[in-house]
Formats: sequence, C-alpha cells, structure tokens
Amino acid sequence: MGSLGVLLLGTGVTAFGIAPLAPDAADLPVHQVVEALPASAQPTLIASPLIPLGLEQGNPLLADTKPWTLYRSDTTRSDDTPQSLLKRLGVNDTEAQTFLGRDPLARQLLASRQTRLVHAEASPSQELERLTARWVDPRDDRGFLRLVVERAPDGLSARLEKGRLEASPRLVSGEINSSLFAATDAAGIPDAVAVQLAEMFASDIDFRRDLRKGDRFHVVYEALVADGEPLKTGRILAADFINNGRTHEAVWFEAPGVKGGYYGFDGESKRRFYLSSPLEFSRVSSGYGMRFHPVLGTQRAHLGVDFAAPTGTPVRTVGDGLVEFAGVQRGYGNVIFVRHRNNQVTVYAHLSRIGVRTGQRVAQGEFIGNVGSTGMSTGPHLHFEFRDNGVHRDPLVIARESEAIKLPENLRGSFAAVAQAQRSKLEAAAQVRQASAD
Repeated sequence: MGSLGVLLLGTGVTAFGIAPLAPDAADLPVHQVVEALPASAQPTLIASPLIPLGLEQGNPLLADTKPWTLYRSDTTRSDDTPQSLLKRLGVNDTEAQTFLGRDPLARQLLASRQTRLVHAEASPSQELERLTARWVDPRDDRGFLRLVVERAPDGLSARLEKGRLEASPRLVSGEINSSLFAATDAAGIPDAVAVQLAEMFASDIDFRRDLRKGDRFHVVYEALVADGEPLKTGRILAADFINNGRTHEAVWFEAPGVKGGYYGFDGESKRRFYLSSPLEFSRVSSGYGMRFHPVLGTQRAHLGVDFAAPTGTPVRTVGDGLVEFAGVQRGYGNVIFVRHRNNQVTVYAHLSRIGVRTGQRVAQGEFIGNVGSTGMSTGPHLHFEFRDNGVHRDPLVIARESEAIKLPENLRGSFAAVAQAQRSKLEAAAQVRQASAD
C-alpha cells in the first residue's frame, strides 16, 4: 500500500509539471495600434454595379481621392429611348436624357434602326460625363461618323466628327456539316462574307447540290474598323474551298486602270462574263424545262429559272449591257430586258420595283430592281431568262460556260506578289484551325 501511494503521488507531480503555466489570453491587456497608409493609385475602370452616391464619403480610403470615372458599353436597340439606353449604360441623369432627345446632333444616335455600339463615361453619382458612338457614314462606304456628347462647365454639348475606316485582315476557317451558312455561322463568319464566299466559287461549286460533309474552307477578309472598333466587313481578300477532295482557290486583285476581281493563284480570273445568278444567294424554286404551270394549270415549257426570294430583295444584272426595255409587259409584270454582247439578252420579270430606265448602260452586278410578284405570279420570286440570238437557253448553263476575263500580261508580276502574300495568310488560317482542333 505504501508503494502504491508513492507511485500515485509521483504521477500527480508529473501531471502538474506539464500543465500550461502562461496566463489566460482573455486576461491580457488590449492595445490599439494606428498606422497611416498611403492612398493607392486612382483606378480608371470599375465594373458594375455602380458605386452608390455618397459611398466615397463613408470610405476613408476614398475620401481623399479624386472622383472615379465609371465606364460602360452597350448597343442601341430599335425601340430605344434616351431613358432606356442611358439606364442600360448605368447613367441616371435627367439632363442627359433631355439632351439626347432634343439636341439635333445627339438625336442622330437613335435615328437609325441599325445597332450601334455606345460607350458612356459617368461620375460616381451616375451623371453623364461623356458619351461616344460610331457608325458607318451612309454617304461614304469607307468613312464613319463619330458622335461625341460631353459635359462642360456650362452643360452638355454634342459634335459630329468624320473619320476614315481602316481595313484590318481577319483569318477564319470552317467545315461543312450541313450547309454553307450553318458552317459560316459556326465559325463566326459574318453573313456578308459568307455571301461573298458563295459568289466567288459559284462557277466552280453548286452550293445546292455539290457540298459534302467534311468540306473545308479558309478565308481572309477585311474588317473595317473605326478607332479600333469593327463597324462592318469589307471584301474577301483570299479564300480556298476544298469540295469533295478538290481545292478551289481565289485571291482579290486590282490595279490602277483595271477593274478589281478574283483570280485563281495561277492568274486565271474567277470572274466570267455572266454571273451565275441575278440574286446574291437564293433558292431555285423552278428550273429550266417542262413543268406544271401554277397559274394556267397545264404542262408547258418553262423557258427560264425562278429564284424564290422575299419581296424587295435586290436584283442585279448578270453582265455588262444596255437596258433595252424597262416597264410593264403582259404576264411578266414589271420587267427589264438587258442586251449584252453577241445579241444576247437577259430578262428579269415580276419585279416589285424597277431601278433603271430604258437606254441606260449597266455593269455586271449593278442593282436594277427588286423582287416582287407582279404579272402572272403566285408569290414573290424572280423569273430570269437568257436568250441567245432569240433562242432561250438555260441561264445556269450559260453562266458556267461563259469564258473567264483574262488578266493583262503586264500585271502578272504585281499579281504574283499579291498572291504570294495572301497565300501565306491562308496557310496561317489553316494552322489556326489545326491548333484549335488539337
């Protein structure tokens, strides 16, 4: 028993020896330390939501700094009012709303239904300091207008400035899974560029029948920018299209005194004397040959091609020529006859509007009227005919058989330099696509 008591006593001493000897933290005195910190650099960009009014007075870090500038960008909408636009831009400024609605220059911002990108700068109290918008000059394809609304000590003012669009190349690629336009949409290619692509290779590829899944294309095109902001697309500079294993190529070339056009890299022109269609890109609703007439209800020869298109779709002449007749004629309704070389004539019928006059000279691709449903017609479409010395021919066959326009020999050297530069860009577009796929 004595031994057990000694053992227990020794254990208790040991336990006491390892117990914490420091005082409880709750009993320690508390000291307040104040240290001055330098103000950070004034920020120039702040994301939404906007800082509420008065926040800078309540924040000691902001109290001694200059007011912040708040930036916001958005696009106009067809139903916009000054109030709705400024609200999306994070601006709560009654004076600015009134100014945008009454000032003659500022009102041009919402005068068009076309979408426009708008940049706004506001104070922390959501008061408009500056608003900038740019759009293409309707009177100059290569120019743009810049609207600037600024706040001065005496209030808001507006000015309208003119500038020149700068061309910037874009490299894109795509692959066919169903249709051309589905592929260009998937690749982020603008519709205007997709239409040009179809036009370039229309004499080589029938985009209604010849496309195959897995066909590929690479495109170099112009983006026309204003102050670094893309406003519209320009022309395709170069493209290739691999259809069913066969490669078709084209490059844009123009020189002083020579009308610009597309050529193969071997120098052979892609431009023929006749375009394949009087519409940019449409569906053939009735081909050349025998058919059941939808109005007369009988089988009879259809001596032209019908292109289905909405009323108002622009119609162009397929070749250089002279307007022989422009007016109303029997079942054709509003119709235009254009006489070309070698006593060949093209006919454009059922138009809703005629845009040329008899005796006027027209160039290939020039606007001459709009699709309609006048005369003996059951719906809006363009009836198109080709007559060779008075004999009707299939217009689609004529377009493919017409000879290409030759490149002048004295321009071969200049063309070769342009072609080499554009080929390098096409190869780069293909590499970008390969890298993305990998």
